[in-house]
Amino acid sequence: MKTLGERIAYYRKKSGLTQEQLAEKCSVTPQAVSKWENDLSAPDISLLVPLAELFGVSADELLGREKCSGAEEDAVDLGNYILHIRYIENGETYQINLPLSEAETFINGGIINFGKGNLKKIDFAKIASCVRSGKLGKLVEFEEADGSKGEIWVEG
Repeated sequence: MKTLGERIAYYRKKSGLTQEQLAEKCSVTPQAVSKWENDLSAPDISLLVPLAELFGVSADELLGREKCSGAEEDAVDLGNYILHIRYIENGETYQINLPLSEAETFINGGIINFGKGNLKKIDFAKIASCVRSGKLGKLVEFEEADGSKGEIWVEG
């Protein structure tokens, strides 16, 4: 990967994001992301650190100043990990156990829907990045103002 655009495309795909999803997270248009990836333009400098954090890499690595660890991380099969989500709302407990590789499709596709839409706020790219870097177990535990509670963990 020689260009910034190639690295952005690589990390976006590796994170399981579409150009539209990345654009939304960066508050730009999908056309802007396409131009970045085709080296027709570059992201604003103020987006470099947030992009690197989103992809779970350093800004130096995103800019090509450090060697990309791609092949080793690509070897991680997200289908071998189970994403567990437990959500307690109005005294009712909901639990989801899905292969990590399929979780985003089920939740963002509306197949699984509870928690006042809060499940759609889960950043699957960050969860995948945690798994690729070897972080397993409980990743998130939260309690909302209305008393709803939840936790997210991954097992291999």
